Amino acid sequence: MFAIYDAIQMGIPLSRIHEITKIDMWFLKQYEELHELEKEISKFTIDTIERELLLEAKQKGYGDRQIAHMLKCLESQVYNKRDEFNINRVYKLVDTCAAEFKAQTPYYYSTFENEVETPDGNKFSANESKVSDKKKIIVLGSGPNRIGQGIEFDYCCVHGVLAASECGYETIMINCNPETVSTDFDISDKLYFEPVFWEHIYDIIRHEKPEGAIVQLGGQTALKLAEKLDRYGIKIIGTTYESLDLAEDRGRFSNLLKENDIPYPQFDIATTADEASAIADVLDFPILVRPSYVLGGQGMKIVINKEELEEHVVDLLRRMPGNQLLLDHYLDGAIEAEADAICDGENVYIIGIMEHIEPCGIHSGDSNATLPPFNLGEFVMQQIKDHTKKIALALNTVGLINIQFAIKDDMVYIIEANPRASRTVPFIAKAYGEPYVNYATKVMLGEKKVTDFDFNPQLEGYAIKQPVFSFNKFPNVNKKLGPEMKSTGESILFIDSLKDDEFYNLYSRRKMYLSK
Repeated sequence: MFAIYDAIQMGIPLSRIHEITKIDMWFLKQYEELHELEKEISKFTIDTIERELLLEAKQKGYGDRQIAHMLKCLESQVYNKRDEFNINRVYKLVDTCAAEFKAQTPYYYSTFENEVETPDGNKFSANESKVSDKKKIIVLGSGPNRIGQGIEFDYCCVHGVLAASECGYETIMINCNPETVSTDFDISDKLYFEPVFWEHIYDIIRHEKPEGAIVQLGGQTALKLAEKLDRYGIKIIGTTYESLDLAEDRGRFSNLLKENDIPYPQFDIATTADEASAIADVLDFPILVRPSYVLGGQGMKIVINKEELEEHVVDLLRRMPGNQLLLDHYLDGAIEAEADAICDGENVYIIGIMEHIEPCGIHSGDSNATLPPFNLGEFVMQQIKDHTKKIALALNTVGLINIQFAIKDDMVYIIEANPRASRTVPFIAKAYGEPYVNYATKVMLGEKKVTDFDFNPQLEGYAIKQPVFSFNKFPNVNKKLGPEMKSTGESILFIDSLKDDEFYNLYSRRKMYLSK
């Protein structure tokens, strides 16, 4: 579609574009209208743009950030200009009854309208979302399902909403994926079917005035909004933005591990290709290159020489300008494990420890994993438990935390920590028959402490997490697994013992990887 828009900008006639692409002329005409609107907006500045033109841009779906680019100003200036012109979002009730009956479902979408005036001169607000005087909590969803951001987070959002409701809050869900349970209109008290994007979220917050927002349950999409929420003085329920950011910042987090005498692979931070090359001389190859603040291991790669390193770093800096790159010495042949826990800032309860069948270096989302571990000795298990509790408390975690480990020569190293719900939390909850997200949400809200729950996990034998791939739908995709996630889902397999043929086949895969 970008190519079509570029063609229109170049002045290629619509008839010619239609002839080449076979796209209906109606759609091409819409593109042309948007192009003409952009040209018109670009003639103005933020101080000279007219109200009618700004309103038209918003009604046609342009975001404040896009308009700011056209006007060569800040996004916040566009937002303030809209406020000055009284160009604000209003929320309409989704008509689930096809106009046959009056819809009652609390299910809203936004648009830009002025007051509605009746023939007799009376004026009514165009906003159909009525704000109650109850205490409210907003839960941010995970947006569209994609690799690294799956349905597991929808499970977490749903159980988080239900837990907040049990605590007496009016629950407000913000999500835009029609295929998920969180966007069923009978899950939350109010559902805003909106993009999980700052401009939309801030408008809803200004409208509803909630106690705060939960960002821990919607995966990386929701987590990335914590910085804006904190900057605008909106309370983040549970773990603070400072702690979330500390865990996301690979360099600062490694320094925290160092201060707490917790082992981690030797690392350094680079912002240029020359810095990365100098670091490689110290770390030795192979090296795992990781950008900060990414989804599903995006951009992660194991490089084995200077040529590969320079090529990958240059590509990352081109695609993600300004992003820090963390270079880790890769622990070749290590076993990977992970732990999920609930922390209230003082007490930590580990809900599950899982051992990956594929070795370290394969993204955790692509690995088969067993609950509980099948091949980790008591000495290693104790290190995992001690590190988990120490890190959760050092990060001042309030809610959920996931920590990933690399184990080599009976030494447990920390790969990363995520103070939020992970994709393994629903798996552990189902395997053990415990409502862990419900518990964690009540801890986030300050309604309960970890010690208030009677944990009683039930599992006979082992539960195995098995990734699901869609390579048959994408035949040209490289099927080789690595640090960047490729699975599109997961399933659960219960076995009675390690002698099960299914487990033997999976374990043979680890031996195959380690022998390479």
